[in-house]
Amino acid sequence: MTRTVEWDYNHGQLRLIDQRILPGDYRVMIYNDYRDVADAIREMVVRGAPAIGVTAAFGLALAARHSKARTRAALLVELRAAADQLQKARPTANNLSWALKWMLAAAEAQAVDVAPNLLRIAILEEAQKLADEDVRTNQEMAFFGASLIDDGDTIIHHCNTGSLAAVDWGTALGVIRMAHEQGKHIHVLVDETRPRLQGARLTAWELQQYGIPYDIIADGASGYFLSSGQVQKVFFGADRVAANGDVANKIGTYMLALAAHDNQIPVYPVVPISTIDIATPDGKAIPIEERTQQEVLALSYDGQPVFPNGASARNPAFDITPNRLVTAIVTEVGIIDPPFKRNLRKAVEGKLK
Repeated sequence: MTRTVEWDYNHGQLRLIDQRILPGDYRVMIYNDYRDVADAIREMVVRGAPAIGVTAAFGLALAARHSKARTRAALLVELRAAADQLQKARPTANNLSWALKWMLAAAEAQAVDVAPNLLRIAILEEAQKLADEDVRTNQEMAFFGASLIDDGDTIIHHCNTGSLAAVDWGTALGVIRMAHEQGKHIHVLVDETRPRLQGARLTAWELQQYGIPYDIIADGASGYFLSSGQVQKVFFGADRVAANGDVANKIGTYMLALAAHDNQIPVYPVVPISTIDIATPDGKAIPIEERTQQEVLALSYDGQPVFPNGASARNPAFDITPNRLVTAIVTEVGIIDPPFKRNLRKAVEGKLK
């Protein structure tokens, strides 16, 4: 498997693994226009907070590459407009806004008399740095997180947080992969993660690639496995972590964390520092994307529609897990324990000891 997000230097194009059709088909999509990249993010060709952020960064590189601007100032105007369009594609993921702000700051830091062509090269180089850094970050998180997994553990994992959700390696699933590669005998219970079934489709597929034993379970079955003593840990990723440690993640995470907390099972979000949003005080301030009802109503069983004609649906893509349900947060700078409001800020500011 190639990187989920990859720049083609031979053709000046962005390549994305199409996650809408896995595991039945493996296809790489090619992009030449940042507007199409925004659509790819919105339509979930690419998904997962780290992957979305790097994809947006390369989207700006495409905007720069195809701009006809003849001055630095004119090119920056176009880049800001492109960033605004990319930002609107998925409002919840903090990595999207973080990456775009980083890219714009890097562009604006170039000398006032820089030639536009040199600025275009600098923007692409910055996007590539973010991509390469994402892989290193994920491997560092995996190292810290694997220390929380014991030989013989059964782990519930929600949504998809592996290589497909990042440039490569992954966040929470990267932790599980690292523990497996360290020789620990583990088993993963994979939440289906409705309505788009990222767990059943993507996480199960990745676990097969790594040779990690797993079983797919219905989202509503997690409480049974937790209460019957068959699970030792819960791992998932996040699209945004508020300053107080509230976690926005794929819908169903809150219910999973509640059941785990009630049964004294540790709950570990695994996130890069770029997912932590110190400017957002708590989970109530995190915007929750509500997607089309068709994602819910398109489900079928045995080839037949599940729902009656004329049915309507609600489809929030994320929910908020309050910090009281979180045992610790795994990052690339270490494992962050409560109190989260103090320790998350230290981590973001590089002061965590």
